[in-house]
Amino acid sequence: MNSKIDMEKITFRNETPADYRAVENLTREAFWNVYKPGCDEHFVLHSFRTRSDFVPELDIIMEENGVLVGHVMFARAEIRLNNGKTLPIMTFGPISIAPNFKRKGYGTALLRHAMQKAKKLGSGALAITGNIGFYGKSGFVVAKTNGVLYHADPDADYFLIKELVPGFLDQVKEAGGGTFKEPDGYFIDSKEAEKFDRQFPPKEKLRLPGQIFG
Repeated sequence: MNSKIDMEKITFRNETPADYRAVENLTREAFWNVYKPGCDEHFVLHSFRTRSDFVPELDIIMEENGVLVGHVMFARAEIRLNNGKTLPIMTFGPISIAPNFKRKGYGTALLRHAMQKAKKLGSGALAITGNIGFYGKSGFVVAKTNGVLYHADPDADYFLIKELVPGFLDQVKEAGGGTFKEPDGYFIDSKEAEKFDRQFPPKEKLRLPGQIFG
């Protein structure tokens, strides 16, 4: 693992209700002005906890010397195979690292711990939209190379997948391919997100270079 991290100081545990607001604030700080002016990721997390496809065992907090530095949540998902069947997998996110701890290896440490737990829970594969530069270090590949297309953009190079069980995705090839769409919990009402955000301290929304959404 990254030499900047002393893993003896790192602990992982499941989130509890007492952690909710601190984790939502962490998520807000981690994503604020990253992909758009402001962010919605903390509202996604807040809303997802009550959904049936939320995975409580993979609602994971990362602490260093007892200080909250990261969090990730997982959800059950599926690939719709071209033969009409579905293949259950998991997706995850937001994966949040406190701003002062970014780009030091904490995100990779959290992700790899969570992937091990997901495999133990029986997940055969994980899918995510994200940066191959980050996720590739943990074994993710462009999903279309395994016959899995992203519903919103079949040519997407940012839609990634990783087998947790070797050969699991052979079922996709045998079915002639498949399509992935995130669980409904990731598609939120922007007005509800704005209302929720007003519960937190005011922050300036900025339009910055590199943002994906306006």
